Amino acid sequence: MTDPQPAPRYRFGAFEADAATGELRRQGMRVRLNAQPFQVLCLLLERPGELLTREEIARELWPDGTFVDYEHGVNSAINRVREALGDTASGPRFVETLARRGYRFVAPVERIAAADNPQSQISTSGGLLSVAEQVDAPTVPEPEPRGWILASAHELPKASHRLVQTFYILLQLMYLSFYVGALGNLPEIEELLSALPHTAEAFTLLIVTAAVLIPVRTFALCAVLMHAPRVRQKLLRIWPFLLPFDVLWALSPFLLLHHIDFGVALACTALLVYSPFAQRSLVLMGAGGAERAD
Repeated sequence: MTDPQPAPRYRFGAFEADAATGELRRQGMRVRLNAQPFQVLCLLLERPGELLTREEIARELWPDGTFVDYEHGVNSAINRVREALGDTASGPRFVETLARRGYRFVAPVERIAAADNPQSQISTSGGLLSVAEQVDAPTVPEPEPRGWILASAHELPKASHRLVQTFYILLQLMYLSFYVGALGNLPEIEELLSALPHTAEAFTLLIVTAAVLIPVRTFALCAVLMHAPRVRQKLLRIWPFLLPFDVLWALSPFLLLHHIDFGVALACTALLVYSPFAQRSLVLMGAGGAERAD
């Protein structure tokens, strides 16, 4: 009688996945990943470098065919995998999307055999290497995870989509109120700016940035409310563009010095400096909802 094969373990990058326990770990620390996304990850790890269609994933996750909207279910599972790995669809290090076809695991994968099995092999997207070849192969340093200063998706807390979306929308409305309020109160603001050495330049900068950022904020607001395709990638792509403007508009409380004192304006500015980074975190936490794959 043939002994059943033990459930495999996989190592890739700084991660290790144990199919027996259903655990994903990064440098020894457990990464939270639910059962179905973990199952999808194992399917990808079994066939590194090969196309895994959405239909194949759906058959594995719902073998009885009871799940009707499997497209949304598969996309959601892939998104959870990417979040756990700190990966993105636009710049994949692990899971690559093949448009309208499926997914492919693109990083090298090591299949860790049981301790009593000397025939351990490494599976990569380019083929199989024996243990002896592995020993002689040059050591490739582990790349530094992207975003080593900024938080990655798997480092952020889990929160309900409604809560995250609400906070993100409120922040966009806050900025829109800044822009509209400034443009609606130009005479008072011009008087405040008259004390600056370059009054005309500062006044022009305020008007131009407010006029440009109103449609940008409206786009972000509508994209999140309407769950636009690939909204997460789009918002992350425009985030570096918005960052300097958000830091600049963190000074907006000083435009109210006729109504509040200097200390309150300084305190509000200090809080607003964090706002662009909070927006990025909210996007990574799912402010736009589940991504739609191509």
